Amino acid sequence: MRRRLLRAAALLAVAGITAAGWSWWAIHQPYRGYDGELGFEVRPGQAARAVLEELAAAGVLADARLARLYLVYVLGDPPIKAGEYRFDAPLSTPEVLAKLIRGAVVAYPLTLIEGLTLSEVAAAIEAAGFSDAGALRREMEDPSRIADLDPAATDLEGYLFPDTYHFARGTSARTIVDTLVATFRRRYAEQVAPLLAADRDPALGGGVRAVVTLASIVEKEALLDDERPAIAGVFANRLRRGMRLDADPTVIYAIKQRGDWDGNLRRADLRYDSPYNTYVYAGLPPGPICSPGLASLRAAAAPAAVPYFYFVSRNDGSHVFARTLSEHNRNVEHWQRRYWRERWARERDGG
Repeated sequence: MRRRLLRAAALLAVAGITAAGWSWWAIHQPYRGYDGELGFEVRPGQAARAVLEELAAAGVLADARLARLYLVYVLGDPPIKAGEYRFDAPLSTPEVLAKLIRGAVVAYPLTLIEGLTLSEVAAAIEAAGFSDAGALRREMEDPSRIADLDPAATDLEGYLFPDTYHFARGTSARTIVDTLVATFRRRYAEQVAPLLAADRDPALGGGVRAVVTLASIVEKEALLDDERPAIAGVFANRLRRGMRLDADPTVIYAIKQRGDWDGNLRRADLRYDSPYNTYVYAGLPPGPICSPGLASLRAAAAPAAVPYFYFVSRNDGSHVFARTLSEHNRNVEHWQRRYWRERWARERDGG
């Protein structure tokens, strides 16, 4: 009798070891019980057990119970992060769990172009489906993120770096704004600050705010990257002479702040009394007028040594530069007044 009991115990032990070994083997085998690509959402507050059962039902996990045992007894029952996940290849149970634990959610691209104002950046992010513009604006109106770089800043205008980012749906407004500002700080430190000369002319301003403000005007005036240093050089020359910058984009920014910009800049607007109106006040405006890109920031940090004080658009993205006002006036007559007279005449005649 005793011998039979011992034999039965031995058989049970072997069976247990075999079952455990099989379970361990099964857990570590890549598994895929679905076709193509599978999207899966972990809802905020959803229990891990329910998540694993749904993943098993969808064909991502071979066995929800084994996955739960592994999560609790091997990994220590860490939390699973909510969000949108994508599965497109066979994965073992530990690989699936690792993805859920680290929150490897689907990230979508968000491209912010150069030259947008703070409000336009918020609207663009909302239009792309990432966050609410109102919540973004509230975050953007907090200058504490750049207070060490720009103590005079009252908001984040100019410091929301234009680039292509990747965010998960539901990313908070705070996280998005933190990322945009952190990118500005990194790119400025690595690629702009080293260009600043130790003997930079005080007329240009040596602080970050002055560089970003000049860069924001260059951003709105220039279309071609190879012209940005020259345009920055023109403004640098005018600042050294104490001349007004006479930059249309600063007037447009002032009118946008007023809240009635309709897309048309009128002669009367050039007399609008705003510290941002560089037709009225000499020197740089009080702060940036948009988010400049890297090329404009680098141009503002190291303006080209040009002899020019004026430039006018050729209406194709390029500009004609001039040393004197009389030369500039001739360029304006040729490239603006005559150009538009002839164009309107062709349009009127159906040409």
